[in-house]
Amino acid sequence: MKCIDAIIKPSKLEDVKERIGRVGVKAMTLSQVTECGVTDARLRIYRGSSYVIDSTPMMRVQMTVDEDMVSPVVDAIVSTALPGEIDSGSISIYPVNETIRIRIGERPYKAIGDRHREHARVA
Repeated sequence: MKCIDAIIKPSKLEDVKERIGRVGVKAMTLSQVTECGVTDARLRIYRGSSYVIDSTPMMRVQMTVDEDMVSPVVDAIVSTALPGEIDSGSISIYPVNETIRIRIGERPYKAIGDRHREHARVA
């Protein structure tokens, strides 16, 4: 199992969700985040006062998938989230040792893997 953690522009969230859904991902965690220090700071002037903007609002999309789904999911995100543009985001992939569904105490592949495998067979 792997955790895919993608930081994308908010304007691309719906496109990314739809595209990775077609690959077979049914569940994900979404968070609003602020990316800081990635690009040069921008000086803005508002009503005579100047201030520096050195952060960018972004969306974090996290999902846990089987190892055989990592490449299709990453390809779907990269092709949808404005590749080649400044501040288009990043993707990190982490190993997952165990996943437990708290509601019923289900462990590893029962908790996450089966849902993705069943959906992928249908798609």
